Amino acid sequence: MRVCPAVAHGAGAYRCGIFIAAAPSSSRGMGLQRGLSQFDLTNIIVGAIVGADIYIASALTAGLVGPFSIVLWAVAGLFAATIAMVFAYCSYYVPRVGGPFAYVSEAFDDFYGFLTGWSMWIAELLALPVFAIAFTNYLQALVPLTTAAEIAVRALFVASLTLVNIVGVRAAGRLNDLLTLIKLAPLLLLIVAGLGIFLIRPEVFIGNYTPLLPFGLDNASHALVLVFWAYAGFELGTLPAGEVENPQKAIPRAITTGMLIVAVFYLLTNFVLFGLVNWTLLDRSAVPLVVAGTALFGSAGAIIMTVGALFSVSGSNESGMLGSARLAYAMAIDGLFPRAFARLHPRFDTPHVVLIAQGIIAFILSNIGNLSNLISFAVLTLAFSFLLTCFALIVLRDDNAAHLRGQHILPLAGIGVCLFLLFSTTMLDKVAGILVILAGIPIYLFYSPKQDIRHLKALFLSEEAVLRRRLEAKETYLANLLDIIRTVSRKIGR
Repeated sequence: MRVCPAVAHGAGAYRCGIFIAAAPSSSRGMGLQRGLSQFDLTNIIVGAIVGADIYIASALTAGLVGPFSIVLWAVAGLFAATIAMVFAYCSYYVPRVGGPFAYVSEAFDDFYGFLTGWSMWIAELLALPVFAIAFTNYLQALVPLTTAAEIAVRALFVASLTLVNIVGVRAAGRLNDLLTLIKLAPLLLLIVAGLGIFLIRPEVFIGNYTPLLPFGLDNASHALVLVFWAYAGFELGTLPAGEVENPQKAIPRAITTGMLIVAVFYLLTNFVLFGLVNWTLLDRSAVPLVVAGTALFGSAGAIIMTVGALFSVSGSNESGMLGSARLAYAMAIDGLFPRAFARLHPRFDTPHVVLIAQGIIAFILSNIGNLSNLISFAVLTLAFSFLLTCFALIVLRDDNAAHLRGQHILPLAGIGVCLFLLFSTTMLDKVAGILVILAGIPIYLFYSPKQDIRHLKALFLSEEAVLRRRLEAKETYLANLLDIIRTVSRKIGR
């Protein structure tokens, strides 16, 4: 795709010969508030990644590969960092709201951009009920709940975080900052205490890490898919680009910083976890970090880790809602999603309609969905959107941007990672994923004609088009006038 430079002109700019009007200075009703700093965005990324996954994924992998899980956490971190850097570079070339949808649309066309945004939105939508389920499960460890009470807790959980996001990006950003700091504290306590045990009694760790690979590598690829889900969330940092101050610099830095923080916490947490508790006990527990907390501090440790899990799950869900709503908003303003999704709240300037819709869907799925199925299917649809994003960077990259090191190698490595994840999912996930992605095509076909009409209308009513039509009218008038003069001259000459 040819990327045309924009040339400033009055209240807008010319791109590829088309006049593009500039956005109004006031954002009310027209755009999103730029209220997110780099620190806020870093916390959104950390908050979106560190959530329910770290509190449940270790138990899932323990039964598949045992202590070898620590190696998979490192490999998955490298995989996620590779894709994250692809996103960071794409955000440099396309610093606007929409994340991968915007990148792929700019590199290719709206059809592939829609498939990217559609698959990613489905993945993020499937993740929201996971957090509601996990929150209820951990709350059960403190307060026994009836079935009706579980449903009420899930409803209250989803509704409260939806309301926070509707109130505004600044409030959501502040809440996410608070939740991120709170939920990292128990993990930090576990890491420090666990490393202390390792220094004092290393034989405990050696014993629990032996044998390192009790089942061989037969289940390693499937376990790696589950672990990769624990790193998913970095992509949400690129979605609210329209609300980020200086997005070309802030987004890459926030992604790099956020991924580094997450990788360090994940590796240290799992090193301590598998060193303190035998993997067979982790395999039998649905709350592995609570087991580790109990081993260190008794019942007080269990309470600390449980409360930390509740805050962690809340922070992840809040970040997920913030990012996925902006993705749907970006697709709606491009005419590829229902127009209602592009409506902003008259007071808070937030996409309240899509936030409410996501909350309702998340609540329904939280009461009928299965954790493992939701996670594995989410990874497949995410991998598909990541794959198209890697291809987009190949088209978008500029050889003159020498400061973006590795922009030729990163997309190729990212493509390899995505293909590995796609092939490592179950056959059921592959079939269901293909069907869901294909289901987006009729949605695109339904909305794209409206987009084409709006595009043609915009071209017809643009300043350049109006000037061109006026010029053509004047040229036609002058041509007709000259014909008349010539005709009269011939008659006079005769």
